[in-house]
Amino acid sequence: MATALKKTTEPKPKEAITLLRADHKLVSTLFEEYEKTRSNSKKKALVSQICTELSVHAQIEEEIFYPAVKQALKDKELIPEATVEHATLKDLIAQVEGVEPDGEMFDAKIKVMSEYVKHHVKEEQNEIFPKAKHTNLNMVELGAQLAERKAELLAERSL
Repeated sequence: MATALKKTTEPKPKEAITLLRADHKLVSTLFEEYEKTRSNSKKKALVSQICTELSVHAQIEEEIFYPAVKQALKDKELIPEATVEHATLKDLIAQVEGVEPDGEMFDAKIKVMSEYVKHHVKEEQNEIFPKAKHTNLNMVELGAQLAERKAELLAERSL
């Protein structure tokens, strides 16, 4: 009697741009949920998740994706601009992370953050990603590096 061997295979690594686009979609969905909710406890939970997702996403881009793309494109404009945008986002995150949602000013900060993220995502997806795809970068290898670092950062944040 033959026994079937269970195949334990690692999930196929995502291409870097696919992984980053999935992050963008997730954060967009979280912002939409925030807009719809009136519950302060739900708002606080959503803001916590948004801040975590944005912080980790920005860090993996800055540590891995941006340097690789900057070098491959010999870019002196797109990546530095995206990095400056990250700095502004980090400032907004610092203003709302761990803070009790306390009315209109808090909501205004989340709205501004949402609009800022939309602008940043649009530039990445319309300018940086298409150019990055046309380089000789191995996007699957880059994606594996991004996924591994993202998992490390998320694990650190959950301690």
